[in-house]
Amino acid sequence: MEREAAVGRLRLTTELRDLAGCDLVVEAAFEDIDVKRELFAELDRIVAPDAVLATNTSALSVTEIAAATERPERVLGMHFFNPAPLMPLVELVRAELTGDEAYEAACAFAERLGKTPIRCHDTPGFVVNRVLIPLLNDCVRVLDEAGVSPEDLDAGLKQGAGWPMGPFELVDLVGIDVHVHASEALWAALREPRMAPPPRLVAMAKAGLLGRKSGRGFYTYD
Repeated sequence: MEREAAVGRLRLTTELRDLAGCDLVVEAAFEDIDVKRELFAELDRIVAPDAVLATNTSALSVTEIAAATERPERVLGMHFFNPAPLMPLVELVRAELTGDEAYEAACAFAERLGKTPIRCHDTPGFVVNRVLIPLLNDCVRVLDEAGVSPEDLDAGLKQGAGWPMGPFELVDLVGIDVHVHASEALWAALREPRMAPPPRLVAMAKAGLLGRKSGRGFYTYD
């Protein structure tokens, strides 16, 4: 019954103007700063002045996205983790001009969703990806250096480090192209060698081996 009631409250649309009455809009467009800035500028003209605009970006500058609007104090990051229905974490990213009212409203909303919000400032990769992306890149580099298979390295980190998923299972789930794009954004911002996507991942992305969504990545899926 609860499921049917929840589904019944959903409304689908392909028109931005249908969001005019929303108190909170969470954007999850492709990870391209120009795409997001254009979208936020349009949302800024559509929603009410006191509405909160949030971006689900995993690596781009929330401050730069907010600057495309006339209300940067109402803009912040709400970074949900994949798969969003299952993962409890949400990073609440405070941009340079994010106001307390919008920030606290977003935090309260995340808690109402049953999520665990963590608060952070707008820095490259925020918190989790700043740690996780170079670690996943290291795992890819270890494949060739240690002569280990994806299956064995996944098993090693699940059984030896307590990971719920192995690194290659995770990259396949997130999408290899998505990981490469986020890794390139961190590399551009920080110039730390471990942030740069390994050549193997870049080649896989160019070949269309994107993980679960393409049916083949480090593993093959039916």
